Amino acid sequence: MNLKLCLLSLAICSSEAFGLSPSPISSKVGGSQKAPLLSSSPPALFASTSSSSSDLTSPLPPKPLSLSRGGSTPSTSLSSSLQVTSYFLLWYLFNIAYNIYNKQALNALAYPWTIATIQMAAGVPYFVGLWATGIRKAPKLSGADLKKLFPIALCHTGVHVGAVIALGAGAVSFAHIVKASEPVATCVLNGIILKEVLPLPVYATLLPIIGGVAIASMKELSFTVLALASAMLSNLSSAARGVLSKKTLSGKPVGENMTPQNLYAVLTAMSTCILVPLMLAIEGTSFVPAFKNLVASGAQTNKSLALLLGLGGLTYYAYNEVAFLALGAVNPVTHAVGNTIKRVVIIVASVIAFKTPMSTGSVVGSSVAIMGTLMYSLAMNASKKKK
Repeated sequence: MNLKLCLLSLAICSSEAFGLSPSPISSKVGGSQKAPLLSSSPPALFASTSSSSSDLTSPLPPKPLSLSRGGSTPSTSLSSSLQVTSYFLLWYLFNIAYNIYNKQALNALAYPWTIATIQMAAGVPYFVGLWATGIRKAPKLSGADLKKLFPIALCHTGVHVGAVIALGAGAVSFAHIVKASEPVATCVLNGIILKEVLPLPVYATLLPIIGGVAIASMKELSFTVLALASAMLSNLSSAARGVLSKKTLSGKPVGENMTPQNLYAVLTAMSTCILVPLMLAIEGTSFVPAFKNLVASGAQTNKSLALLLGLGGLTYYAYNEVAFLALGAVNPVTHAVGNTIKRVVIIVASVIAFKTPMSTGSVVGSSVAIMGTLMYSLAMNASKKKK
C-alpha cells in the first residue's frame, strides 16, 4: 500500500463521503442502536461489541444497513452488500498494513515511544483538514469537557503505546495473542469500578481465553517479558478506557458535534499532547541521530524511512476510521465474527511477512484464546438481549 492509495482510501472512508451521518453523543439507554464504542478492542472507536462488556450508548454509530430484500430492490441490496464488504476489506487491509509498517519501523529504529507519538500525531492533519474545510463539522468543547475527557485520553494513550512497545519487543503474532485476553481485564475492571456482575456463561468464556494465552506464552518461541507486560498494559488501558467512558459519557452529552469520529479525533489530539512530553522524558531526542545514522549506514534512505513512519501513522488512523463504518453497517454478531477473523488474518499475515516461526503449542494456544474471545463476544451479546 503506497502513500497515494492510503490517502485516497482515507478520503473515501470519511463518513460524509459515503453519505453516512453518525448520531452525536447521546445519553439514551436502550433501543435498537445500542452499541458500545468506547470499550475494549480496536474496532468502532475503540471496540466492537465483540470484545467488551461495556455497553456504552454514547456516541452511537451510524444506523446499521439493512441487507435483507424486504423493502428494498435487488440493486439496493447488492449495493449495500458491496458497501459492507468494502468496509471490512479496508478494515482488514489497513490493520494488516499498520502492523507490518509498525513492526518494520520498530525493527529499524528501537524507539517505541517516539514511533508511537509519530503514529498518534499522523492523524491530526487529516481530521483538522476535514474541520477546516467544513467537510466535517468541528467539535465545540469547553474546558470542563476536556477535563472530563482527559482520563479517557490517558487510557487511550496507554492502549497505543503499550501495543507499540509489545510489537517492538516481540513477534506481532504474540502481541495479538495476548491482546485476545482483553475481555478478562474488562470483566475485572467492570466488577471493581462499576460493580457490574455478568452472567455465568460470560465468565465461563474467560477460561479458554486465559488458558489459551497461557499455553501460547509458554510455547512462544519469541517470548519476552516486556512484550507480555506491554500487551497486558494495552489490555488494561483499553478496559479502563471502556469503563471510564461508560461512567463518564453516559450522562450529559459532552460538547457539540461530537460524533464518534470527532470523539476519536479529539482523543487522538489529546493523546498526542500527552505523548510528546512523555516521549521526550523517556527517549529524549536521540531518535534524530539514530535516524541519521541509519540513513548513513545505507540501510535506509531519508525518503524510505520517512515514508515508512508516515504510512504507519496513516494506516493506524485509517483502520480506526473505517472501523466506525464496519460496526455501523452490520449487527453485533456479524461484527464479532468479523473481528475474530481479523485477528486471525493479522496473525497469519505477520507470520508470512516476517517469517516468524510458531510452535505447535503457540498455534494451539492462540486458537483456543481467539475462539474464547469469540464465545465471550457472543455470550455478551446474548446477555444484553435479555436485559
